[in-house]
Amino acid sequence: MNDFQQPSFDPGKIRPYIFIGVAVVILLIVVSNIFVILQPTERGVVFKKYTTGLDVDNIKGEGLNIIAPWNDVIIFRIEEQQIEETMDVLSKDGLSISIDVSLRFRPKPEEIGYLYRAFRNSYIESLIRPELRSAVRKIIGQYTPEELYATKRQEIETKIEQSTREILDDNFIQLKALLFRSIKLPQTIKTSIETKLAAEQEAQKYDYLIQKEKKEAERRRIDAEGKATANRILSASITDNILREKGISATEELAKSSNSKIVVIGGGGDGLPLILNGQ
Repeated sequence: MNDFQQPSFDPGKIRPYIFIGVAVVILLIVVSNIFVILQPTERGVVFKKYTTGLDVDNIKGEGLNIIAPWNDVIIFRIEEQQIEETMDVLSKDGLSISIDVSLRFRPKPEEIGYLYRAFRNSYIESLIRPELRSAVRKIIGQYTPEELYATKRQEIETKIEQSTREILDDNFIQLKALLFRSIKLPQTIKTSIETKLAAEQEAQKYDYLIQKEKKEAERRRIDAEGKATANRILSASITDNILREKGISATEELAKSSNSKIVVIGGGGDGLPLILNGQ
């Protein structure tokens, strides 16, 4: 009987393939760390962990970037973002007001290294929201509910925006816009303000009508005075000689017509000719 002998397994034959596989994996890891592709809305900050640390001035832009494999890249979003805050604040007279504010902003692309060093990735919660809340409470506390609700709303928005902008600008954030989305007052206060505003508008309308009538009366007075002056000038300029001359001219024109007529010289009381119809 013939014995069947299986070939023996030789680990030495596959060892080179193992080495090649490990080398390929290491190479892929290294290459993936060397080449970093950033989107248009991204910027990168290099962290040199074995040498100088965070390189705040060397900002990597969009596209392909080559980074030393022993360094890290911290990717930052730089597109415009928006947060919304709803808060209860006190007015000048101590009334509680519910206000909803929205804020649009974006990190300054060339200063994200400084932003990351100061706040890491928590700058929205650590910087923007607290500063916005602080500015809203501080400035609204200087106004009455009526001013906030109606008469000075734009002024208040502008002041809050300016105050917040200054803080964020000093901390590497560009403020794009701030807007009051809603303002909620107690219903009794809101009704009282609306009634007062309606009364003021009605009074303004009444004042406008009075001023309009006064201007119209003045216009009529000036017009009448002008006509009276013109009549006085005209009356003063008309003499008997001028009237007689006009009458003679008119008589001459009538005498030239083809109709038969009788002209009596000196027949009128003022010495003007009389024209009698011949028919």
